[in-house]
Amino acid sequence: MKTEKKAFLFKNLTVETRFEILRFSAAVLISLVLTLIIILLVSREPARALSSLFLGPLSSPRRFANVIELAVTLTFAGLAVSVMFSANQFNMGAEGGFYASAAVAAMAAITLPLPPVLLPLAAIIAGMAAGALVCVTPAFLKGKWGASELVSSLMLNYAFFYIAKYCVFTNFRDPAAGQLATFPIPAAARLANIVPGTRINTGLFIVIAAVVVTAVFVRRTVWGYALVQTGRSPKFAAYSGINTQAVLYYSQIIGGALAGMGGAVEVLGLYERFTWQTLPGYGFDGIIVSILAKNKPQFVPLAAFLLAYLRIGADRMSTGSDVTSEMISIIQGIIIMLVAAQAFMAGRRQKMLLKEAAGA
Repeated sequence: MKTEKKAFLFKNLTVETRFEILRFSAAVLISLVLTLIIILLVSREPARALSSLFLGPLSSPRRFANVIELAVTLTFAGLAVSVMFSANQFNMGAEGGFYASAAVAAMAAITLPLPPVLLPLAAIIAGMAAGALVCVTPAFLKGKWGASELVSSLMLNYAFFYIAKYCVFTNFRDPAAGQLATFPIPAAARLANIVPGTRINTGLFIVIAAVVVTAVFVRRTVWGYALVQTGRSPKFAAYSGINTQAVLYYSQIIGGALAGMGGAVEVLGLYERFTWQTLPGYGFDGIIVSILAKNKPQFVPLAAFLLAYLRIGADRMSTGSDVTSEMISIIQGIIIMLVAAQAFMAGRRQKMLLKEAAGA
């Protein structure tokens, strides 16, 4: 009965959605088969390496909790990038936005004299503002002078990184910490744990809400429609009356705010002090997640969970076998290559469309 129900639900999806599910599943399967072959060739204990990679995250509640913790952050990053990419704005500022927002959220949490409920909320809003500022700057440069948002955002990542690092560690460094770190983040500002013995916190509820709101915004609102149509064809969108200049700005403001929310939730939920010395890499991970999700917000959590699971499994494999964690890069690369390749399974897509047309 359950199998029939799942088949019924699958058939009720659109042809494009069914095809993307099949293509993504095929890409993952092919990448895992190739990884299996490589591990068999390079490892002297392939069974142990494979077990650590695929079962390691399930070997204890703490390790699976690590998957959830990482997936939350990657979901924020994927949402941020997917919104900007949906508008055909290749802004890489989510990387700098993550760092700047985490730093600003930490400074706000340490400084603001607010009660427990309002303090984390205010810190997250401050982080969102910082992330939006980082990502809208390339949009302003493009709108004003036609500068490439790809190039300017990559360069400005480091500018915002050093500015935020200077501000946080010049004014909020704790000399007694024994390392380069801020004063402790007040307990009133930290996100509460919801699973004892882990670091899973209320950020999980925040990211679920962010996914729902973003998906509804993109798929069910006039502004989301304008965003997607501008991404598909800017000239057609402008001809049909859409203010593409406004889309240029608000797509990157929203993307930056989502990245900022992710940075703030990360530092308030998982850290007692702000200690980041380098860019965290989450912005670039968000690009991977967004590509896997085909820039669709509703699929971002699945892609984020897959990537987080493989990352934690790779760490377990590197400590429990003779295969290094860099093996995960092979899996990521193959999946991205196949998912992004328009020709991959194009024949299957054509057959599904013809079958649907014949049935109609």
